[in-house]
Amino acid sequence: AMPVIKGVKSSTERFAGAEETYTIEALMQNGWALQSGTSHFLGQNFAKAFDVSFQNDQNEQELVWATSWGVSTRLIGALVMSHSDDAGLVLPPAIAPTQVVVVPISKGPEKAPEDHSALMAFVDAAVAKMEMAGVRVLVDHRYTMRPGPKYFEWERRGIPLRMEVGARDMESGSLICVKRTGGDKFALPNDDDFGQAVAKQLEEMQAELLSAAEARLKAQTFEVERYDEMKEALEGSDASGAPGLFLVPWRDDAEAEAAIKTETKATIRCYPLDQQHRIDGKKCFYSGEPATHMAIFARAF
Repeated sequence: AMPVIKGVKSSTERFAGAEETYTIEALMQNGWALQSGTSHFLGQNFAKAFDVSFQNDQNEQELVWATSWGVSTRLIGALVMSHSDDAGLVLPPAIAPTQVVVVPISKGPEKAPEDHSALMAFVDAAVAKMEMAGVRVLVDHRYTMRPGPKYFEWERRGIPLRMEVGARDMESGSLICVKRTGGDKFALPNDDDFGQAVAKQLEEMQAELLSAAEARLKAQTFEVERYDEMKEALEGSDASGAPGLFLVPWRDDAEAEAAIKTETKATIRCYPLDQQHRIDGKKCFYSGEPATHMAIFARAF
């Protein structure tokens, strides 16, 4: 549920020794960009440096053509910053290790064994239906802890869907649900379609998170033709907030790139692959010379 911009790094931002660096760039909620993964075409440069060769189909030794790529903790950080809020983590259901947590409202097996047994039979039936539908579910069996602190913990940990069920809910044949993304509580009947109904709720949450992130990316991507427009927009921006991404016509120039970074702290995040067809006839927003690329500038982590 995180849209990214696919592009090529500028010569300044390119991985040292690579011929090209391809990147995916994501926009965080504070308006800063985050390089979320890269793939480097190394050509034969490292093969020459380390004498790495292979025997080709002509039985001749030839230097290897190499690539290098990385998608790791940066992508996890991007996920956290893309969706989370002041209450804690927000995990998209598709990747959440636990998609649903069920909190039985019970005094426990020691204080009220018969009532607890009946309630847990109801819970177990609901869990079985969810698991049959492919839902990853956990039951909170900490009966000595009050419900409130449990709710707070699961909200902070970003579990997509929390379910509460007590004696009255069992009598009505339903479980009370709360989405981590917000909204009013709602009941789902523990009937034959319960598992599929839960799976549908999770699919809708996933789509909502992606839609919100896509809308934010669109709203915070600005096209400007003059450098002073971007410079003015970035004045006063810091880690607490920045306008977003700036898509501009650009003439590849390392010195100009460095000057912009000094003045605004913004860097070229990439030359987006799907925007290069627009470069014909455009003038660089900084120098006024014929542009060589469409570039995205932004403050970045």
